Amino acid sequence: MTEPVGRTDGGTAGMGESPGDHPGDPWVRLPRPDWARLAPSVPLPLAEPDLAELRGIADRLSLAEAAEVYHPLSRLLGLYVGATQGLHRATGTFLGDLPAKAPFVIGLAGSVAVGKSTTARILRALLARWPEHPRVELVTTDGFLLPNAELARRGLSERKGFPESYDAGALVRFVAAVKAGVPEVTAPVYSHLAYDVVPDERIVVRQPDILIVEGLNVLQTGTGSDDPVFVSDWFDVAIYVDADEADIRRWYVERFRALRDTAFADPRSYFHRYAGLTDADADATAGAIWDAINGPNLRENILPTRSRADLILRKGPDHAVREVLLRRL
Repeated sequence: MTEPVGRTDGGTAGMGESPGDHPGDPWVRLPRPDWARLAPSVPLPLAEPDLAELRGIADRLSLAEAAEVYHPLSRLLGLYVGATQGLHRATGTFLGDLPAKAPFVIGLAGSVAVGKSTTARILRALLARWPEHPRVELVTTDGFLLPNAELARRGLSERKGFPESYDAGALVRFVAAVKAGVPEVTAPVYSHLAYDVVPDERIVVRQPDILIVEGLNVLQTGTGSDDPVFVSDWFDVAIYVDADEADIRRWYVERFRALRDTAFADPRSYFHRYAGLTDADADATAGAIWDAINGPNLRENILPTRSRADLILRKGPDHAVREVLLRRL
């Protein structure tokens, strides 16, 4: 199960220091109570049944966190969208033409088990409820992984999730086309049940107001490609979901146990062989996967991109966001 996982701690030796650690740095650090006071006056447009559909496996997103963290974040992003659309209109006026509709693109990076996917889903749900931008699309980079057969051919089967396991060029072309206002753009589909890209199946994106691109390496630049263009070049805002590596490792093991009892129990699952593991064996297996694959990918490839984000959601050991770091514009 070679799913890599997000970042490590804020200041572990050899990994660099956290944003916001020194006076004069470009970050505004807002503890959760201060951030919560920035929430919009309108009530949270979600209830517990909505969150139940948005939570990932073993995630602990609460209504309080949705109201105190993600509701104000959706409003901030809404303000950014309005400002960016105004800039496009101003440019069109200056040029004397009407440019194609350009969606606002949000990049969301972080780790498996840190709650990145849940963050993407709740932001999509909240942003779509603001009247200014009802059409919000979410695309994950899983679909741009190379098929398992191609990974095997290249000797990359044990490096699935590392930057070289993606078709980075296809991802860049997809986001560039959406950003350019192409009326209809398609992306490949990934099956977590089959643990592979689904042949001949595509999702269709039709000129959204906002596009959220969620993935482990969406802020990556050191891909080894000769192409100087990166997918992050098309982002209007980049968000990184952050936590201590020890906590992420523990959440990963907990999630592995939960999957053993749910998705892995399906005989069609690629990981069905893990369904019969005892608790001790499941914990040992998940820990070994982390130590051999996910941890190295985190430290070598994912964590170094954190400083490229515009906003960092930093989580504590209880999986809840404790503070928000916002880059000064």
